[in-house]
Amino acid sequence: MDKRTPRESDNREASSRKKSWAPPTVLPEPDKKDGWRYRWIRTSTLNSSDNTNVSSKFRQGWEPVKAEEHPEITVLRDRNSDFKENIEVGGLLLCKAPDEMMTERDAYYRQTAQNQMVSVENNFMRGNDPRMPLSKPEITTRVTFGKGRG
Repeated sequence: MDKRTPRESDNREASSRKKSWAPPTVLPEPDKKDGWRYRWIRTSTLNSSDNTNVSSKFRQGWEPVKAEEHPEITVLRDRNSDFKENIEVGGLLLCKAPDEMMTERDAYYRQTAQNQMVSVENNFMRGNDPRMPLSKPEITTRVTFGKGRG
């Protein structure tokens, strides 16, 4: 009879490499819940409250996440925080908003950007002259990385 290795020892976990250590992220990632989007909102900069930013984000539909909603996030609370029952790290407050509302918001800003591009193209084509016609520009975006100054 042939000696076979047990099936349990022939799995992916048994053959995987040892995981290397990596430093923790500065901001903890909340467990995603269906129907919600999460975002860190600035509440202060250089120990100075940024109430304008916070109230602007609240008017957009973001609401602070209660610490009890995400027990997996354990952080020391900021001493001078205005949001005692919420999750705040270094002047950033974890907030959530309904996914449906944020999808509508994304569509609004996408449409606004589209309208701006149409306006730029129309403004450019306004200078068209039959003696030297302009062709509609091909709008492309490109990301490049420089070498810096050395």
